[in-house]
Amino acid sequence: MANIKSARKRARQAEKTRKHNMGLRSMMRTQIKNVVKACDAGDKDAAVAAYKAAVPVIDSMINKGIVRKNKAARHKSRLNQRVKALSA
Repeated sequence: MANIKSARKRARQAEKTRKHNMGLRSMMRTQIKNVVKACDAGDKDAAVAAYKAAVPVIDSMINKGIVRKNKAARHKSRLNQRVKALSA
């Protein structure tokens, strides 16, 4: 632990931010899993609904700095492929 007062405060802030970011990251992963589960079950309507719910969450994680732009685009693309494969 740091000795300087400002460094101690910074450490507390960093821990608080880390916990907050973990929650946001977990929420994004849950949304992604919901789409995957619906696709695996073969339920097209549920998969489309889950995908539409997941996309804004993934996009908001970009703005918050939780994930990078390309990672988010990759997730959305792969989820979209899975959903579209159900109708084929």
